[in-house]
Amino acid sequence: MTDPVQHDTSEPIVRPAPHRWVRYAFGGALPARHRGWVLYDTTTRTWALRHVVRMLVQLAVPIALLLAFLPAGWGLRLACAGGGLALALFYSLAYMPEAVENRVVKAGYPAGTATKVRDRASLARQQQETERKRAANAKRAARYRDRMGR
Repeated sequence: MTDPVQHDTSEPIVRPAPHRWVRYAFGGALPARHRGWVLYDTTTRTWALRHVVRMLVQLAVPIALLLAFLPAGWGLRLACAGGGLALALFYSLAYMPEAVENRVVKAGYPAGTATKVRDRASLARQQQETERKRAANAKRAARYRDRMGR
């Protein structure tokens, strides 16, 4: 049996149009042609930052309404908006892996795919870093041996 993650990462990455991205940011599904992009969006190195940006887009409307229509002074309006933003950020970060997996499932991937892809990429980066450090240590050891005349 083949690993579904291997097969799915070869799909074309077709970025959605801005209006589709806004819908996606609010939790909507994208058409099937954007499947590869959804997996890329949820597994790239900046996946957490992308999640926070989507959360901020979701909060833009309620915060704008709060600032525009709350019958209070600007200090209280800004305090309410800041408190709501802080609370939303806290919950968004706390449930970030689950929310991202939900997006991947909506795109048609099995649950856990994004986590598997991110874990595999992290392992590959760690292996590259280990090889880089080994090569640097070998180079340093060779310079030391040359300096000592051994």
